[in-house]
Amino acid sequence: MMRELGGSSLNVSALGFGAGHIDTTNLSERDTQELLDTALGLGINFFDTARGYGASEERLGRWLAPHRDHVVLSTKVGYDVPGHTDWTAGAVTAGIDRALKMLNTDVIDVVFLHSCPLPVLQQGEVIDALLASRDAGKIQVPGYSGENAELAWAADAGVFGVLQTSVNLADQHSLRHTLPRAQEHHLGVIAKRPLANAPWRHTHRPTGIYGETYWDRLQEMGLPPADGDWAGTALRFSAFTPAVSPAIIGTSSKRNLEAAASAIDKGPLPAPERERWEQAFNPHDNEWTGEV
Repeated sequence: MMRELGGSSLNVSALGFGAGHIDTTNLSERDTQELLDTALGLGINFFDTARGYGASEERLGRWLAPHRDHVVLSTKVGYDVPGHTDWTAGAVTAGIDRALKMLNTDVIDVVFLHSCPLPVLQQGEVIDALLASRDAGKIQVPGYSGENAELAWAADAGVFGVLQTSVNLADQHSLRHTLPRAQEHHLGVIAKRPLANAPWRHTHRPTGIYGETYWDRLQEMGLPPADGDWAGTALRFSAFTPAVSPAIIGTSSKRNLEAAASAIDKGPLPAPERERWEQAFNPHDNEWTGEV
């Protein structure tokens, strides 16, 4: 199931792979390679990583070379580059150069400014650096990854080709307030956190992990999936939201990846089921902003 990525020349799978989980000591190099092979074998062609994901870029790069023509690759930059202050032109340029080396590629398809603060975006230095890397042939499409006011600004800025933002059952802010503008401007949209960190796994409110807020929100919404399939319902809600190209799932489990692909193969949620989740969010629309 392939989709156009906004107005770019790239075509991507409805399900993408988020590579944050391949930076773990619990996952061997062999297991990593097998996981990535599984993703590609399932028809997944969009692979997303980031400067902030530890060894993820490097591990992905060791696998990438023989598969490069079949992969749409994205990463994120702007921070944590030795010798450069975060959110400066130097941090962006050096981050891209490092990513090219780590990913073992001559060009990166999409590069995102990763949660860049709004005043920095408006100042323009980091955007100019991103566009200069595009003009130099280092990247194909400049993107912005983030939420709320920053994402809204990026959607209207006229310089980005792709946005990445949270879209899930408990995080519908971007879906309602920014994605329609992205669609109007022919921007590609990458939906991250489609599973909302799977808070339904926890009987009691989890602490010390990302996703506590999503647990609170789902408790407040008070809905179970009509078919009892939390993960499948969440994925189908996210991946078949208008304007979304791929929804990216991060996992270190081949079984979870296969289950996600099977869920996407079922297609959109039935209209009444989608409407239930949208209506349950309605009373909180003005207070529940996007989770950064």
